[in-house]
Amino acid sequence: MDLPSTIARPVDHELVIKKSRFLAHLAPAGSVAEADAVIARLRKELWDARHHCVAMVLGTRADQARSSDDGEPSGTAGVPMLEVLRHHGVTDLVAVVTRYFGGVKLGAGGLVRAYSGAVAAALDDAAASGALLRRELLREVEVPVPHADAGRIDNMLRDWASGHGSVMEPPSYGAVAHLRLLVPADELAALAADVAAASAGALSPEVGDARVVDVPVPASPARRP
Repeated sequence: MDLPSTIARPVDHELVIKKSRFLAHLAPAGSVAEADAVIARLRKELWDARHHCVAMVLGTRADQARSSDDGEPSGTAGVPMLEVLRHHGVTDLVAVVTRYFGGVKLGAGGLVRAYSGAVAAALDDAAASGALLRRELLREVEVPVPHADAGRIDNMLRDWASGHGSVMEPPSYGAVAHLRLLVPADELAALAADVAAASAGALSPEVGDARVVDVPVPASPARRP
C-alpha cells in the first residue's frame, strides 16, 4: 500500500469569486498542536477576516482528520476541504482557507466549490513548485568498506541510488568507512549483486530496519479546471 504524500513547506493560493477573497494556506503539521499553532497564527495575522475554515489530515497513514466550518453553513467548508485533501492522498498538513466576504452571497453550492477549489488550487501549486514530498518505506542499509576503497564505492553507490529509488545518507568512519543508504525492499537483491560485482565479492550490504522517508517529487505543471 502506498503511503500518503505530504508537503515540504507552506503554500498559499488566492481565489476570488464574486468579490469574496478565499486565501488558502497549506502548512506542514506533524501533530494537532502544530496544526493549531498554524491556525492561531493566521487568525491573529488576518484578524479582520470573517471566516477561517480548517481541514487537517495527520498520521503516517492519514488516520487522523479534523475540520471546521468556522461559522459558514454546516458542511460547506471544512468537510469539502477535507475531501480534497483525502482525494489528493496527503497527510501531516493543515489547510486553512480565510474568507473576506465580498458582499454577494454564494449559496451552499457556491461555498462548497469555493472552499474545495481553493484547497485544490493550493495543492496544484505545491505540485508545480516542487513542494510535494512522496513518502516511502525504505530499508536502512550499511556497506562497510576499507578506507582505501571508500571513495570509489561511495561514488558507485551514489550513481546506483539515483537509478534505483534510493537515498544516500551521511557516512561514518571508524576502523572502516560505513557507507549508508535507504533502499526499497524490492531493490535489495540488486544492490547486493552490484556491490559484489564492484568489489569482486569482497563487500556485502548489511540490511537494517525499515524507515518512512520523505522523498522530493519533481515539480509538475499545475492542474487547473
